[in-house]
Amino acid sequence: MCQRIRRKISAFFKKETVLCIAFILAVFSMFLVPPDRNYPGYIDFRTLAILFCLMCVMAGLQKIGVFDRIARKLLGRVGSGSGLVLTLVWLCFFFSMLITNDVALITFVPFTFIVLRMLGTELENRLLLPVVVLQTIGANLGSMLTPIGNSQNLYLYGKAGMSVGGFLMLMLPYTLVSLVLLTVFCVLQGRVCSRFSQMEKAASKETSSMEKKTFYQLAVYLMLFLLCLLVVGHILPWQTVLFVVLAVIFVMDRHILTKVDYSLLFTFVEFFVFVGNVGRVPTFRDFLQSFIAGREIYTAVVASQVISNVPAALLLSGFTEDMAGLIVGTNLGGLGTLIASMASLISYKNVAKEAGERKGSYIALFTAWNIVFLAALICMNLLIR
Repeated sequence: MCQRIRRKISAFFKKETVLCIAFILAVFSMFLVPPDRNYPGYIDFRTLAILFCLMCVMAGLQKIGVFDRIARKLLGRVGSGSGLVLTLVWLCFFFSMLITNDVALITFVPFTFIVLRMLGTELENRLLLPVVVLQTIGANLGSMLTPIGNSQNLYLYGKAGMSVGGFLMLMLPYTLVSLVLLTVFCVLQGRVCSRFSQMEKAASKETSSMEKKTFYQLAVYLMLFLLCLLVVGHILPWQTVLFVVLAVIFVMDRHILTKVDYSLLFTFVEFFVFVGNVGRVPTFRDFLQSFIAGREIYTAVVASQVISNVPAALLLSGFTEDMAGLIVGTNLGGLGTLIASMASLISYKNVAKEAGERKGSYIALFTAWNIVFLAALICMNLLIR
């Protein structure tokens, strides 16, 4: 019995490593600052509500096959190897700006395995790892452009109090450079693909016209997505939109509520508690503030390599006023190690499941190319500064 419990705990820790670490840190901080009436003030309920609503909407759109339909239509128009790789990677890059990097990878990486199998074993083996690595990099880089592209952006954007336009202009130079680099890598990789007609015919097969029920659901989910954007833009109160999303989802398809990443929400809460508590310890607060000052970007990049960029954003935001620096640093910090962005683990899990014997090669290629992109964007930052 004890051995079975240990196995379950070990499996849960491996699956939810960041959640468990956040919980340990939160409990530890409670010994430094015992629970009191200030605890509720630690938690950014607005960010949590927007995250929850967006995850519900994206789960609904994914369930009715919206992203799969779009991907198949686009691939049906592709006529070359480079076009194939570009399409698969650009789907992650551009969609991540609106549906988050996590959802983009959850949607399009499994779809990529299906498409590449149509090319035959030889081309599949040559393209699989490079394409999935580029998709992962593309999702992490595309998501940095918008406040809703990833979790840390949503949190830091709200904390910074900047406008949507200001956020876009801050991240636009890095996004454009990323797009150019991605395109170059995709074109070079696409040249190995020659037998393309078989894949094109298979990928262009479309299902019958959208059913009325599905069209109705699409309209509802798009309306809810618009409401979420209005909350992000500080036009509607988050409490109202949260109530509307919950009510609509519960009536239309309550099963969607089981698809929400609650572990991410709880991770946010635990880090809010940890950051709030250590911020009330004068020695630690003064040291971290003096260390970060003027080094926000590079501190965030380094911290992200160890604890991933979302926890780094939550931790460091309590000790500096330079939210713009943290936004840039945590987005660039999503490149590098496999855990620098937790979204990267989604691709890794798919590779481990479908091509487990090549996990080591994937990690090596992933790390090497991430370092190249990270170095290029850091150079970009130095030029801007």
